Amino acid sequence: MDAKTQKAELTRAAIVGAALDLAAAEGLESITLQAVADRVGLSKSGVFSRAGSREALQKAVIEEFGRRFLADVFVPAMQQPKGLPRLNDIVRRWIARTRDVEAFTGCIYTAGAFELDDREGELRDLLHSEITRWRAALRRTVVQAIDAGHLPAGTPPDQLVGEIYSMIMGLLHDVRFLRDPQAVPRTEASWARLLKSYANDTPAPAR
Repeated sequence: MDAKTQKAELTRAAIVGAALDLAAAEGLESITLQAVADRVGLSKSGVFSRAGSREALQKAVIEEFGRRFLADVFVPAMQQPKGLPRLNDIVRRWIARTRDVEAFTGCIYTAGAFELDDREGELRDLLHSEITRWRAALRRTVVQAIDAGHLPAGTPPDQLVGEIYSMIMGLLHDVRFLRDPQAVPRTEASWARLLKSYANDTPAPAR
């Protein structure tokens, strides 16, 4: 990569980062080329030449949030053995990220879902795809824990994924809105209790 190309890529990364900060604070619809230009010290046309249209920049923000999220929560957990060790690491990293990042910046997945829930279009479709892909990865990890014998054979993966997701959304509410200092330890206790409940139960529904 030559110096000019490298500079252009760094500038685009700064643009997307600024747009992500704006979306986290004010929502995806707050992203405009002018608002982002003001944040990074470029002209509106300069932002457009590097990031494209407003919708292209909104899409880039969703993709960048997903990349950062997976880098913090999912990718490091792949170093753990398949099954419950990996699932447990994912959830604990998710709790930690919610405490250390989303508690201060908000969550594009959660806030964006409420913002776009009744708006049809490519932006909603992309966010839906990103969230669905993450839930599918989480489900695969649950299935691996079942296959490894770490969870009972009758464990319903979709039910457990839904309960994990609801637990994290509750954590986000409590740490960000209520600013409850006990939210994290309470969520960690909930996760331990949830795992214990599945270990002691063998529900009938199959995968």
